[in-house]
Amino acid sequence: MKETSSAPYIRGFAWLLAGLVALGPLAIDAYLPAMPVMATDLATSLHNIEITLSVFLIGFAVGQLIGGPISDHFGRRLTILVGLSLFIFGSVFIALGSSIELLWLGRVLQAFGGGMGVVNTMAVVRDRYSGKASAKILSQIVTIMMAAPLLAPFIGAFFLLVSDWRSIFWFLAVYAIVLLFLLRRFLPETRVIPTMQNTAGQLQARKPSAIQRYWAVLKHRRALGFLFAVAFSNAGMFTFITTSPGVYMGYYGVSASVYPILFAVNVIALSICNQINIRVLRHFEPAQVLRAGQRIQFAIGTLMVISVAFFALPIYLLVPQIMLFVGMQGFVVANGMSTVTDFFPANSATASALVSSSGFTMGAIVGGLAALASDGSPLTMVAVMAMCPLLGILSSRLIHGKTLTNE
Repeated sequence: MKETSSAPYIRGFAWLLAGLVALGPLAIDAYLPAMPVMATDLATSLHNIEITLSVFLIGFAVGQLIGGPISDHFGRRLTILVGLSLFIFGSVFIALGSSIELLWLGRVLQAFGGGMGVVNTMAVVRDRYSGKASAKILSQIVTIMMAAPLLAPFIGAFFLLVSDWRSIFWFLAVYAIVLLFLLRRFLPETRVIPTMQNTAGQLQARKPSAIQRYWAVLKHRRALGFLFAVAFSNAGMFTFITTSPGVYMGYYGVSASVYPILFAVNVIALSICNQINIRVLRHFEPAQVLRAGQRIQFAIGTLMVISVAFFALPIYLLVPQIMLFVGMQGFVVANGMSTVTDFFPANSATASALVSSSGFTMGAIVGGLAALASDGSPLTMVAVMAMCPLLGILSSRLIHGKTLTNE
């Protein structure tokens, strides 16, 4: 394990990074209970409000793609602070907006800034750790920040109860302001600066262009296989996030106050699986655990399709299956991310950006298509969810020519 500072510093380090990672789940999940109210207030359809989630995911992905090379070139701190500033501006813009078009625009600004900041999390971890240690630290960070998606729908429901939907975005702005202050005060620069010898035999910094950085990742076949594994697994989860308000509150008639509870149980399942992942990594390689998670996720997805297609499945039987499906993310994402970035020690932010943005982009596309194709019943949702891990397995095998391994 690569370590460059004291244990107390590491603990604070993990909490700071967890707070940064939480920015995405908070922005994605906090306003889910408010979607029907937002549609009414902005005189638009629920479908148009649901599209704001896909808009956010795309903007978040683009922010990561641009932020990754900037971080590798100029440093982690600068990229994080600029990204948080944009997120704050976007949140305020949304809170003051009066139309669906302004809401879409504000979500793009908010997402772009959030992506620029969050992409540095995995890079900072990779600056300090490698191999199994990297996967374990990432799982610990994810476990800490699980409070965000767990609490986000409740936070949204609370603000909806005491105020209106706009107060949710004011809350996001304040959260980002506090985070910006803490990271500016306590986060050190961790970027590793690659060097090369010049003609005089002296070492000098080597700063490849963004295109060169991305090409180095894209031409790495093993890294690309893990990238698709993570991307399709994320697409399955974002399909649920995008379509669950319509299925739970529309089809099953769940109230806005109960929906956060049904959403939160998935986060609990994911947190438990992250804890199990940390322990399993003592005995197995990250790629082995990832492969098992993919297969279990596909099996659960298949069971959901059969259950919904052939039985009048009540919601109390559907929810546990979705919990298991989402929980498998704990075995796929952390191990996939750590394995990919481990290939690129001096290019970790770019590698992290490509993997993470691929997941958000795939989630935006697949989740958006699922929302468009949905008739309000759970069948479309679970069918698309089941398809995602299967595509992840098949694409990885196609790229590698064999099952994922660390060899």
